[in-house]
Amino acid sequence: MNKKILFFFLILGIFFASSTFAQCPICTVAVGAGVGLCRYLGIDDTISGTWVGGLLVSLILWTINWLNKKNIRFLFRKILVVVFYYAVTIIPLYQFKIMGNPGNKIYGIDKLLFGIITGSIAFILSIVFNDFLKKKNQGKAYFPFQKVIIPILFLVITSLIHWLSCVR
Repeated sequence: MNKKILFFFLILGIFFASSTFAQCPICTVAVGAGVGLCRYLGIDDTISGTWVGGLLVSLILWTINWLNKKNIRFLFRKILVVVFYYAVTIIPLYQFKIMGNPGNKIYGIDKLLFGIITGSIAFILSIVFNDFLKKKNQGKAYFPFQKVIIPILFLVITSLIHWLSCVR
């Protein structure tokens, strides 16, 4: 895509963004900057992708909860939110050639995409595990900040697995 067209849509998005979506451009820039920083520091794309995947799932859940609280309902709402967040993250990464390098693959998949997939799965599993623990404890957390610590722990464990098994 032409850089002028991309810049036009970025400016258009900034001017017409509602306050509820103000976090999206910032998060997208933060994800891109974070991946760039991770590459600069020599951190493998599977590990940085893990954290991007966790961030995406978190943003998706946050947005769906916000839509529910505002009683905003439309057909395929949840699917569209999921597709939107993954698209606004992954498509620019391909367009700016951060993803798609044939020499940057693991198991035949781009390392960053693989990390995003495994990070998303890890974050979802952490939510399921947290809900299981709370249900087992009469709806209460076992320790303070459990809802925050468990997803971070799952992402750290996933990152360590990538570091030990996938990174040379």
